[in-house]
Amino acid sequence: MRILVIGATGGSGRAVTDVLLNRGHDITALSRSASRLKSRPSLVRVDGDATDAVLLDRLLPGHDVIVVTLGISEPMLRVRVRGAKGTPDDIRSRGTAAIVSAARRAGIRRIVVQSSYGVGDSRSMLTRVDRMLFALMIRPQMIDSEIQEGVLRGSELDWTIVQPVYLSDDDSADHFTSIDGSTRGRKVSRRAVAQVHADLVEKSTAIRETVAVSG
Repeated sequence: MRILVIGATGGSGRAVTDVLLNRGHDITALSRSASRLKSRPSLVRVDGDATDAVLLDRLLPGHDVIVVTLGISEPMLRVRVRGAKGTPDDIRSRGTAAIVSAARRAGIRRIVVQSSYGVGDSRSMLTRVDRMLFALMIRPQMIDSEIQEGVLRGSELDWTIVQPVYLSDDDSADHFTSIDGSTRGRKVSRRAVAQVHADLVEKSTAIRETVAVSG
């Protein structure tokens, strides 16, 4: 398959790109610093902004699936105190809105988008401690994720939303998925979440569903 990964240089985006390449897919990686990715066969690196409609209209045609892993990759405490450097708080919602519009124009229906556990219906399943932590540390990002998910739910595309719990950078592939918001552990590796993305892309399952991913 030919897959466009948007937000490909963040931790999650790199993991998704790597897993999809290892499974034999042709990948176009879009981010503001995609050229920093290691050159690999079947990988096209494109530096650019996910909100750039002209760029998206040029890139999307010919792809089978879009995977979106937009977000702010800086430490959340620093972002809360000083703000993100060069990444707006609404990058997820604005980027996803631009991508959905471009997908319509290109005739692409399948899109898999990473959001965050605790958004939408899973908000009521957070512990009290998690609710307090999110409110203190990442409230603007959670609000943006709510808007992002609304953009997808309001579209006619064949979307799937992926909601991982706390992300880690270990190499564990162990994971548990559900469509009712239930979870097993409090952390899950980016590598494991990337495997879920790849499965959703290849099997085209959980259409118009939200998939919670935990360790």
